[in-house]
Amino acid sequence: MQSHKISYKRHRFPPQIIAHVVWLYVRFNLSLREVEELMLERGVDVSYETIRRWTVKFGSVIAHVLQRRQPRPGDVWHLDEVVVKIAGRSYWLWRAVDQHGVVLEEILQLRRDKRAGKRLLVKLMKRWGFVPKRIITDKLRSYGAAKREVAPGLDHWSHKGLNNRAENSHLPFRKRERVMQSLRSPGALQRFVSMQSATRNCFAAPDRRRSALTIRYHRLEALESWNYAANVA
Repeated sequence: MQSHKISYKRHRFPPQIIAHVVWLYVRFNLSLREVEELMLERGVDVSYETIRRWTVKFGSVIAHVLQRRQPRPGDVWHLDEVVVKIAGRSYWLWRAVDQHGVVLEEILQLRRDKRAGKRLLVKLMKRWGFVPKRIITDKLRSYGAAKREVAPGLDHWSHKGLNNRAENSHLPFRKRERVMQSLRSPGALQRFVSMQSATRNCFAAPDRRRSALTIRYHRLEALESWNYAANVA
């Protein structure tokens, strides 16, 4: 895992500006044109289309480095799914978070069935390399059917009132969805939610660090991690 694989050759803007623009767009609920306006106020004349291309080219690579630097998650996983409209067609965005609210995995799928639930569980366990102590879901039966095939002995709590952690994790995406106004393709959505969640995991202060001073230190550490992932000084 080396961030120096990111190359900014043949770009007329310095790497620091490119990384900063991508960070603004991915971290905050800003449109491309709003980021363009913010950069113009700072004396940087860059078009919104260039910002979009930078995000596509560099955002996924930066997010991948951030994901690989994530510490081991908690052993209680909350699973949930939310419907998303793309070009008039309904998809399901399946998401898993741990007991601390850290996003572990997101998969966009066509169905809300056992096969989709099984794919999420398999990908989660393969990525993190262990079986959790417990999973918590709503009343959707697909979770139980998938769990019986993947990990029959896994403790499974199924109750809508217990799954607020997963349901709340959809809120940042819903806010961003309104700013983006329309989603053009499933692939573009999958890439963006991965970038958004990896960045949010990095910058969101954990519950144990809630004083003003510790939050400030956490943000400085997060900025350092972002700059490392983006390969900028």
